[in-house]
Amino acid sequence: MDNRSKGLLRIRPEIPDALVYDTMSSDEYFQNATLRPVIKLQRELLVEAFRNYANKHKGVFYTLNTEKKLHYIENAIQKDIKFRNSLKGMIIGQFTVAEYAEYIRNSSTLNKRMMNTVIETVKDCLQLLEADVECSV
Repeated sequence: MDNRSKGLLRIRPEIPDALVYDTMSSDEYFQNATLRPVIKLQRELLVEAFRNYANKHKGVFYTLNTEKKLHYIENAIQKDIKFRNSLKGMIIGQFTVAEYAEYIRNSSTLNKRMMNTVIETVKDCLQLLEADVECSV
């Protein structure tokens, strides 16, 4: 394993409930072994990227009630292709070469899993978007 891969794997947070088994589907295995740790590692950056997105869109997000904010987050990440691709890049850039090779074999399904996890992460960190509060996800 090269130095880049070792370094990437070393800095990833452990997620005790992200269990991996040989009997899992390859997509679920990839989600738990790679996507969830990378998204947790990138959490602050992903939240900051969403904050920037909301600000660039005239700050409408901040005027919404909680339910509408949650819908806005989901809609922005699912429907704004440029924004979604930017978020994907923040995550894919943290893959090892071997993980990237695995990712490209089934990128369509893995992208859905990735974006659903990002949506949930941003929603869970909603307080961060309104104040400087530590997100514990």
